[in-house]
Amino acid sequence: MLLGFTGVAMLSATAGAILAMTMSSTPLLQRKLSPAEAAVFSKGELSSVNSLQLPELTRPVNILVLGAKVLTSDVDDASSQQQLGYHALVNSFDGLTDTMLLLRFTPATKRVVLLSIPRDTRVEIPGHGVSKINAANSLGGPALSAQSVSNLLGGVGIDRYVTINVQGVEALIDALGGVTVDVPKDMKYQDDSQHLYVNLKAGRQHLNGNQALQLLRFRNDELGDIGRVQRQQMVMRALSEQTLNPTILARLPKILSVIRSHIDTNLTVEELFALVAFGTSVNRSNMQMLIMPGDYGDIETYGTSYWLPNMAQIPNLAAQFFETGATSGDGLGAANLRVAVQSRTQTVTPESIAALLERSGYTNVYPSDAYGEPLKTTRIIAQQGDVKSAEAVRQILGLGEVLVDGTGDLTSDVTVQVGTDWAQRQSPAQLPRIKQ
Repeated sequence: MLLGFTGVAMLSATAGAILAMTMSSTPLLQRKLSPAEAAVFSKGELSSVNSLQLPELTRPVNILVLGAKVLTSDVDDASSQQQLGYHALVNSFDGLTDTMLLLRFTPATKRVVLLSIPRDTRVEIPGHGVSKINAANSLGGPALSAQSVSNLLGGVGIDRYVTINVQGVEALIDALGGVTVDVPKDMKYQDDSQHLYVNLKAGRQHLNGNQALQLLRFRNDELGDIGRVQRQQMVMRALSEQTLNPTILARLPKILSVIRSHIDTNLTVEELFALVAFGTSVNRSNMQMLIMPGDYGDIETYGTSYWLPNMAQIPNLAAQFFETGATSGDGLGAANLRVAVQSRTQTVTPESIAALLERSGYTNVYPSDAYGEPLKTTRIIAQQGDVKSAEAVRQILGLGEVLVDGTGDLTSDVTVQVGTDWAQRQSPAQLPRIKQ
């Protein structure tokens, strides 16, 4: 215990000294914003320096994160493309966005909300008509992306933005020392035109930046881009849960170097570190991750692949997680709730848990395929953010943890991922059985 406190003290003191040398009130902009574009974002102060000379958040903050993948073909770099013989990645921020996230940091409740907005989401882009939301950045930069997201969510205010490109993601994960995740299945894919090669084996492992990028970019399966969104959330949760320790001090200069070369943002260094410090202090259950509710559109109808946002669900989601107004706060109830059951242990079948829930009044319960390593603790995932309903399911099971997460069954309201804690509590004779 003493060693732990000493480590935290060393980390705080040294980080404070480094921040004192690097702190700046100037945004880390790599793209110039016009006055009109800058006005899209809030100008209010986000943070202040505390008694330990470390920055801390002072109010709720909404941050738009854009992940850009820019190729030579996107910037008309014909000479480089011809010389290399493939579409090479360019250290730029001006192309289509493969990733779009809206994060809300709330100091009063010590909560972080992350909403993943699929790249193919069909929206009205101001001044450009209906298109996929990933085009907003290429058409008008971060300001147009922020306007498109705000309009989609009914006027949610956006305080700052962060754009990071593909090379930056790889470099940042390397600078952080890699990430330990459970690769859910064997992944193999080859695209010679982009020199994209994915070759990962299933199982829990420590990935370097290049390997993590393979996991994040892979979408050659039945879920397509939505599967990639789920894996992005998995990696982000793993990074947020990696314990900070004094060894990260030696990495701070490299981390700052990556930020300065591969990230475009209107955050200052002080604000950026205040956000990171707050994020690392949030406990697991208060790190809430969602996917924009919707469904795939029919290609024949729309002429291209779209993710069609569920406009009926968005107002309640925005109110509940981004505090735009009053929300009903009522769960769906047993009769209307869609519950998927996935077994993450070798000894319990999904059907046995489904039978228990059905006897408790849940009429729309179904088994769902799961992949990934066995879980020690059962997870009750509020896939659509319905925490009350997820908690009601947890009460019936009598164990497990409730998480707001986008990694459950996409068609469910609640996904139960059964862990070994259930098998250990019940003897085989006590496990519920479905009547034949």
